[in-house]
Amino acid sequence: MYTNIQPNAPHGVEYDGVRFFLADVAPSGARRLIVRGRCADFHGEQHGDDLICPLTAENARALQARLPWLTPQPLGAHLSFGFGDRIGLATPGHVAALRSADPAGKFAPIFAQQSVRENDRLHRTADAVMIAAIWSVFAEDWRQPWGADADHVKAPAHVAPFVASGYTFYTIDPSDHVDNAAQSDDLATLRAKCDALPWEVLATDYTTLRAEYCDHAIDLGRTTLHFDEATLLRALAKYGRAVIHTLAITATLRAAFGDKPFDLEMSVDETDTPTSVHEHYFIANELMRRGVPVVSLAPRFVGKFQKGVDYMGDLAVFEAELAQHVAVMRAFDRYKLSIHTGSDKFTIYPIIARHAGASVHVKTAGTSYLEALRIAALRDPAFFRRVLETGRAYYEHDKKSYYLDCRPENVPPGDAVADADLPALIDQFDTRQLLHVTFGSILNEHGAALRELLAAHPDDYRAALQRHFARHITPFVA
Repeated sequence: MYTNIQPNAPHGVEYDGVRFFLADVAPSGARRLIVRGRCADFHGEQHGDDLICPLTAENARALQARLPWLTPQPLGAHLSFGFGDRIGLATPGHVAALRSADPAGKFAPIFAQQSVRENDRLHRTADAVMIAAIWSVFAEDWRQPWGADADHVKAPAHVAPFVASGYTFYTIDPSDHVDNAAQSDDLATLRAKCDALPWEVLATDYTTLRAEYCDHAIDLGRTTLHFDEATLLRALAKYGRAVIHTLAITATLRAAFGDKPFDLEMSVDETDTPTSVHEHYFIANELMRRGVPVVSLAPRFVGKFQKGVDYMGDLAVFEAELAQHVAVMRAFDRYKLSIHTGSDKFTIYPIIARHAGASVHVKTAGTSYLEALRIAALRDPAFFRRVLETGRAYYEHDKKSYYLDCRPENVPPGDAVADADLPALIDQFDTRQLLHVTFGSILNEHGAALRELLAAHPDDYRAALQRHFARHITPFVA
């Protein structure tokens, strides 16, 4: 017999004559959706006037169909923030951070965000990420527009599961097709590489491009670009195949969406060599001339953007380069700059905000997971030690797809650290990077126990996320 069916804070929703709310239902204490009123499209057990429904994907979709604000939507060129959630419990803290640090609602959030790589490592589906976001958006009564990002899509075959699950933002990552060697190739090698491009796909020829880029200065308003032949050849050799690959995935998206809108980002940030301002212009111009509906573009900026740690590099050089990239962006006036590996880059947020204003997308990924590990270190030191040892064991295997300065020999074994000092390890450079990139191994081995711990301490996790992300958000809205 169910008892004590009362709404959880902060709300219940009445819509079209039916009331929906969440409750922790006795005797089990499990959280359930309560549907009060006549409604046939939910599945659960009837208890008097209430239908008591488990938090399944099927019931989430039924609720989404009833409450329009539970459906993600394209955000366009609006200032936006991508919150990664590898565990599925972080959205309440993300909402708390937005409400505390951005009460005017300048940021549009992306709550469902996961890359193909992350899902593969976690054995998670695009739909599971979406369903977790839907339940949290409902629980937090978030009614402003929000998006869902299929991150780092590398192949046309990756698209279908995200489209089926209702994702609205697609980050195309053609970095496997970027020729980093072109950064230092001599002219003869560059010419040979450009001759070998599939020009029939580009639907142009080198003579035409040389006339367009090299025969006159390109006025960007605040600055002027001058392409010589070496600069054009380098841009073509380095990024020509990446543009072609972007066109192929864009065609797949257009076929899937038909007339419905979607957001598209092109990202070349995970590459060895920085994107020059000339190369940025070349990429954007070639995408625009082919009608690719880019709403954000992520160049590879100068300096180091590594996982879970602050920017590493000369701030003056970064600012000078950023100003040039912003000039390119503003000249096209069609997209925003995307800051990938954007978590914890606290020293450069004010610089980005000063130059790019609201024409920014900040993308974070694993920092919410790291804050979950902080709660583990605080609440269950023995469990955190097991997590740390798993990270130490799998680091060499898991680091392979990342650019890191982590020195694992600087990460202490858990049994060498006192309980009171364990939370501080989350902020130690080498430990933070090691834990960040071993997320797959750690969550596959300890994920159920970590979720149980977070469920037992939800206020701790929410508060930690609120503090952490307020530091990310405030520089852009102050």
